[in-house]
Amino acid sequence: MNNKLYYSIITLLCFTLNSYAQIDSTLIKPGSDTTKRSLMNLEAIHNRPFTNIGNTPAALGGYMESNWQYLSTEGVSEGHQFQFRRLTLFTSATITKRIKFLAEIEFEDGAKEIAIEFAALDIELSPLLNLRGGMIVNPIGAFNENHDGPKWEFTDRPLAMTNMLPATWSTPGFGIYGKKSFNKWMASYEFYLSSGFDNSIIENSENKTFLPATKQNKNRFEESENGTIFTTTKFAVKNNKWGEIGISHMGGIYNKYRDEGIDIDDKRRVNIYAIDFNTQIPNTKTFVTGEFAWVFVDVPETYSQQFGTKQQGGFIDIVQPLYTRKVLDWNNATVNLSVRIEYVDWNKGRFKETGHQIGDEAWSFMPGISFRPSQKSVFRLNYRYLKTRDLFQNTPERTDALIVGISTYF
Repeated sequence: MNNKLYYSIITLLCFTLNSYAQIDSTLIKPGSDTTKRSLMNLEAIHNRPFTNIGNTPAALGGYMESNWQYLSTEGVSEGHQFQFRRLTLFTSATITKRIKFLAEIEFEDGAKEIAIEFAALDIELSPLLNLRGGMIVNPIGAFNENHDGPKWEFTDRPLAMTNMLPATWSTPGFGIYGKKSFNKWMASYEFYLSSGFDNSIIENSENKTFLPATKQNKNRFEESENGTIFTTTKFAVKNNKWGEIGISHMGGIYNKYRDEGIDIDDKRRVNIYAIDFNTQIPNTKTFVTGEFAWVFVDVPETYSQQFGTKQQGGFIDIVQPLYTRKVLDWNNATVNLSVRIEYVDWNKGRFKETGHQIGDEAWSFMPGISFRPSQKSVFRLNYRYLKTRDLFQNTPERTDALIVGISTYF
């Protein structure tokens, strides 16, 4: 596997050396002029800097993330940790008029995990009606579609989107999407039929309701545990002055309720609702983005109350450009001051016996400063203040972390 990986990277690099750059100038960036940010989260999967391969219809791109961190929980630390978070490669090609293909392959933690995050064929019938099929990224919220590291001012992905929702969640499926512009307004929709979660969301090593556990099931790309269909629906509107807001839903039956034609269990559903938004304050160019989600899971009555039937969480990022000027040979280098506020509750409710509120929640405050020599690369310094509370609402456990990271498209 390692040899195949090395050969693949070398081949891609050779292609890149013999190609010419064609960078998307509309790459979403905090602090940019809102008139240039005319794209929506719907288009984030294609809104990346690519390098064309000679005169062919194919193009290559990618990004990487690497960090150093010093983390301490209640005074206990494992010391200095150097991390290579991920290397992501993507390629696109115009097959013929109105037919395009794009694929995204991610190598996480030094290739300990290799995953195809996206590999789909798009057929454009009109701007308002496009067909998509293959390995899709389900548009639940905005972060799942718009997760590239260089677009963010923080080294870590949002807690609720990674440890409550399964970040970069992708499944085999088919669907339609479209977009319509009305002067300064834009509206978009997405609708997909796909595979979904399985029983591991309540049978996992976390011993709680935990949707990301399904990502460990490698067979889900070729076989559904219960043979049912999950639906994902999203609607969004955007105004070039006020920003974008989207609402989405994903849901379906997650458990295996039938075996060889015989019913062995009740049908149990999981439903996820999310709202996302982003805007820019014109006078100060302050960029604000956020996302909140709610999860509802049918948990069998035989399970203990540590398995939550309701979950909720989200984040809000505030990014303030301090200045943009020429630094060395970088004409539009930018320094940003930022802060992220996060919250996630894995078990919202009260104990039946006592009426006391159930815990299992976390809060995080994460200020940072970043330097962008260009909008394709970012150098980040973050401090995380995190408090987690156990199931029984005991004294919260405090974690402090100092993190330095780099991320860049290439």
